[in-house]
Amino acid sequence: MTSKIRPALAGDAPAIGALAQQFAGYLRALGDPSDFNLTAETCLRDGFGAQPAFAGIVAEDNGIVVGYLLYHFGYDSDAAARLLFIADLYVETAARRRGIGRALVARAAAIARETGAKEMVWSVYPANRLAADFYKKLGAQPISEVFFMKLQAAAL
Repeated sequence: MTSKIRPALAGDAPAIGALAQQFAGYLRALGDPSDFNLTAETCLRDGFGAQPAFAGIVAEDNGIVVGYLLYHFGYDSDAAARLLFIADLYVETAARRRGIGRALVARAAAIARETGAKEMVWSVYPANRLAADFYKKLGAQPISEVFFMKLQAAAL
């Protein structure tokens, strides 16, 4: 099999949406109560419109998309540095343990370096030990000094 990592295109939205639904099922099985609204339609709307909210890369095996990584940029004012936020990373079960996840993260790291970002950050659902262990093997470190908060924009 030949794996290829490349930028996500609008035509990949159906494959990314299908993989995102697989990912949602996996996380639901772990107890994650999130709504999981990433579909082909929302991917196309939010990633490939006039003002994309994210960019992405995909992994292909023999021309079939088997994994994806979505990202966007941010800024850490404490470090005075750009950050690359990984919004989502998923590789279908049958394609795992072949270096595809590592290749996706490595490409994201290259994009971070090319754009001047100093770090990559992301969230991991606490029960997703498989993901946490994978990231730790790459050298990632948990952030324990801060925690995420959220507020609906319509609340104020």
